[in-house]
Amino acid sequence: MYAAELTPTVLAELRRPRRYPAVSVLLPTHRREPDNTQDPVRLRNLVAEAKNRLHTDEAVSRADRLDVVDQLDRALREVDLVHAEDGLAIFAAPGEFQVWSLPRTVPARVVLSETYLTRNLVSAYIAGAPCWVLTVAADRVALFGGTGPRLVEHTSGRFPIDQVRPDWDVERQEQIGDVPSTFRDEETRRFLREADTALAAVLEADPRPLYVLGEAAALALLDEVGTAVKRATAQVPRGGLGHAAAAAVAEAVRPTVAQQGQRAVAEVHKRLDQARSDKALASGIDEVWQSVTLGRVALLAVEEDYWEPVSVADNHLVPAGAGAGEPEVREDMVDEIVERALDTGATVRFVPAGELADGGRIAAVLRY
Repeated sequence: MYAAELTPTVLAELRRPRRYPAVSVLLPTHRREPDNTQDPVRLRNLVAEAKNRLHTDEAVSRADRLDVVDQLDRALREVDLVHAEDGLAIFAAPGEFQVWSLPRTVPARVVLSETYLTRNLVSAYIAGAPCWVLTVAADRVALFGGTGPRLVEHTSGRFPIDQVRPDWDVERQEQIGDVPSTFRDEETRRFLREADTALAAVLEADPRPLYVLGEAAALALLDEVGTAVKRATAQVPRGGLGHAAAAAVAEAVRPTVAQQGQRAVAEVHKRLDQARSDKALASGIDEVWQSVTLGRVALLAVEEDYWEPVSVADNHLVPAGAGAGEPEVREDMVDEIVERALDTGATVRFVPAGELADGGRIAAVLRY
């Protein structure tokens, strides 16, 4: 079961068309009791629904049906609900299956198509885009990498960097995980300058948003002696993390990362408003679909829980069942739009439910 391996390359591979039927089974999962006690039952029911649909779909050959049913059974054996997060995605197609655990909730869905339903993975990747978190103390500078809730300590590129001096109270350091502030002497200046140089090398090789945590005096001195830290997305005046574990660092930085997410939503609204003024805005699923098909979308904004089955009639999208003479139902056109936007180089942003109510729950800034 995959957890933290989402990358643009992996997402592109998941978006690749498969031979029909490509089955997607999505389940919202729970981390704690009593909610998680029903997860196994819900999962079995969804997989049973997927198998029933395979058996009744005349477009699926007997060989492919048996193959995909076997892939679903193999996927079930690999699911680890004991360590579940907030969402589970099972993908199965002829000759393959994948199981993904996600730190974001997903709707309960079963979809048969020629591609996997990836928009929830895209959403999870964007929301949990990799970042760096630097913790600064007088005796230790450590670097953590990951996606916010999944930080791990970075132990290469000279990190962590320790400074041991005989005048520090070792017993106090062991008790509270830090040392008295000594952010005035030249030795500490040299130590932090060394850390800043090491950080610059890491950012050069792997640019990511950077969060810096430490005492106010430490942050001020690091700003004064270094250059790399000036690129930080945010600085958090929080001491006591000099020797903290990754989980404690993740919890300390979590509110700041959440604030950045709110700012990102505000920026999306700003760009949409500007596009409206410039008459470069598409809104509503049909209008956005027309634009993304032509490769005109620069920024796509979608509400998190928005999905809509549609049919194509006279080169326009209509709600499923409303298109006379159009029997083919596209189960999740929103997912197709997201995939097409990514394939044409657009930026995709997911926003909370209700944020785009005036624009049909989906909108796009156009390139021309």
